[in-house]
Amino acid sequence: MAEGSADVLPRAAVRGLIEHMTRRLYLLVAVFMIGLIGGYPAAGDAIEWLLQADGYLPDGVQVIILQPMEVVLLRLRIAANLGIALVVLAILCDMGWNGRKILSDAYRRKFVPIGGGLGGLLFVLVCALGLGVGGGMYAHEILVPMLLDYLSEDAAAAGLESTWQLQSWIGFIVGLYFASVVGFQVPLAVLLLLRYGVIERSSITDNREILWFSAMLVGAMLSPPDPLSLFLVGGPMLILLEIALVVDRLTNRG
Repeated sequence: MAEGSADVLPRAAVRGLIEHMTRRLYLLVAVFMIGLIGGYPAAGDAIEWLLQADGYLPDGVQVIILQPMEVVLLRLRIAANLGIALVVLAILCDMGWNGRKILSDAYRRKFVPIGGGLGGLLFVLVCALGLGVGGGMYAHEILVPMLLDYLSEDAAAAGLESTWQLQSWIGFIVGLYFASVVGFQVPLAVLLLLRYGVIERSSITDNREILWFSAMLVGAMLSPPDPLSLFLVGGPMLILLEIALVVDRLTNRG
């Protein structure tokens, strides 16, 4: 492998990003706390909606509560997911607004901009919203129904009575939605990194195996801990990564 493409992330770019993220640490913590505090009351409404919604509880499945603190812990988990999602959005918006400035000290060459400033911020917001909606629809229409039916049918085939714990059931659903919404931001993140020169396209194409493994690892971290969820969450991330490369090739005039 050539020396120029051996590293997916050049050291200078990593240093510039780390220094900038360190300066933004308090802001990112504040964003997370806003999501956590604001999401806690909304999590109660989300739990109530899931309990009454059609399609989330397969036939013959009974939901039980094993401990009094279960609902409180579940609401905290949902609120924490919301806080993390807001942090991801804040980082992407920061890159859209300040991407060229972040890396100006690390690189001494002209960047190929996607706009930067207000234009870059609006680009990120529109793309993040669209990708987030796409991820939510993917989870709602495909991911959640398929996995819930699979788990229910697997238990029935084994002659077991399907009794699901409230925290595990709703946590499973929320985890799939969270993984899809956040995972679908991969093409936007990759496009920003490519356009601002943090990584080269050749670095991605020459290190596909590493990136595929990383995508599956991220899918395992974001999704519930079972192989099928990992594949269904990590697979779209790989497809979106390839789409980002195609978009960059078609739109990059530098």
